[in-house]
Amino acid sequence: MRDAYGVRMSERAELLKRVNIFIDLDEGDILDLENSSIEKKFSKNNVIVSQEEPGSALYILYEGRVKVVLYGDSGKELILTVFKSGDFFGEMSLLDKKPRSAHVICMEDSKLIILERNIFEKQILKNPKVALKILQVLSARLRKTDESFGNLALLDVYGRLARVLIEMGNTDGKKVSEGMLIDNRPTHQEIAAMIGATRETVSRGLSEFERRGFITFPNTKSMIIITDSRISDYGY
Repeated sequence: MRDAYGVRMSERAELLKRVNIFIDLDEGDILDLENSSIEKKFSKNNVIVSQEEPGSALYILYEGRVKVVLYGDSGKELILTVFKSGDFFGEMSLLDKKPRSAHVICMEDSKLIILERNIFEKQILKNPKVALKILQVLSARLRKTDESFGNLALLDVYGRLARVLIEMGNTDGKKVSEGMLIDNRPTHQEIAAMIGATRETVSRGLSEFERRGFITFPNTKSMIIITDSRISDYGY
């Protein structure tokens, strides 16, 4: 991508331009964000932000994957969502100036772009479309959270497992001749934390779906192909 003067934009600026809340900004504003931001690397399992700590920055995922989690009194983990490159988090605390609502932890080595509160607020005041985009994102995330907790209450474990696989296929899947390929999927333990189950139950569920011909594991267990749409009968 090149700016209005024909100068090639950096990778960081190109990523910022693709972030949906900044997609309507002109090149000058994008370059301002780039110059005002910092990059920071986090190793796998590092905590990026902790629940209840003050929120003073917006985080944009440059590389890697992170999970947003809550912990019960017993220490059991519940994964609310997983973010990947181009996703952002931390906006709630910037808007309401209250502590963080959950922990965010690296699932793999990750690189993030960090925008401090004053930079973020400056762009909102200067570009009302940014605020509208944020409202749209917050609404979508709230709907997803409502749906997730509804699934925990209304679907059995296999139904919740099927729903997670279907969602991964819809958001990150790639159509192949055998069906819908899900690459670099979460581990059994991570899926268990998404659906409120144990790792052993997830393993049994995946084996059962494989036995029924709903999914296959090509070459490596990090990939799944959804081969039969009847898996949706479990998840809906």
